[in-house]
Amino acid sequence: VREGAAGGVAVEVVPSLDLTRPVATVTFDRASARRLGACDLAGVLRAGAALLASEQLGVAEWCLGTTLAYVKERHQFARPIGSFQALKHRLADLWLDVVRARAAARSAAADPSAVSVAVAQSWNAGVAVHAAEEAVQLHGGIGMTWEHPVHLFLKRAKAGEIALGTPGDHREALASLVDVRGPE
Repeated sequence: VREGAAGGVAVEVVPSLDLTRPVATVTFDRASARRLGACDLAGVLRAGAALLASEQLGVAEWCLGTTLAYVKERHQFARPIGSFQALKHRLADLWLDVVRARAAARSAAADPSAVSVAVAQSWNAGVAVHAAEEAVQLHGGIGMTWEHPVHLFLKRAKAGEIALGTPGDHREALASLVDVRGPE
């Protein structure tokens, strides 16, 4: 725990899944403060979630593009592994997921309403994780080593998945916003 410059502020660095993005708990105990104005905390968190959806799209696009390049150059049985039909189907499905994620992220960026942000987060978080998991798996052994950055994208995707609410949290919020009732 490190004491802040002002009295009554403590910063405790906590372990982070994504080592490129440190996380800390900041505690205020009788710290001096002054009001800057009204703050719509829900709106701030919603804007952050909308931006995070775009980052998740970027993670998914990087993972897909890197994996496509890899399966074109990696050979097995004297053929590029990308020519195997099973891999073609997995990558085609992933491409469709990324296209949908792009639409959701653009919608949330253009209209950061509660509904569009909930849609983007409930979809994009899972797509980023899925794309990163596929990238690790399709890169084979190199994907699990420090020699290739794909594992960093998996960690970023997993950390982003829980950063501002899980996909399940956002699906629940969406159901509430559009007045969808669950099974009775």
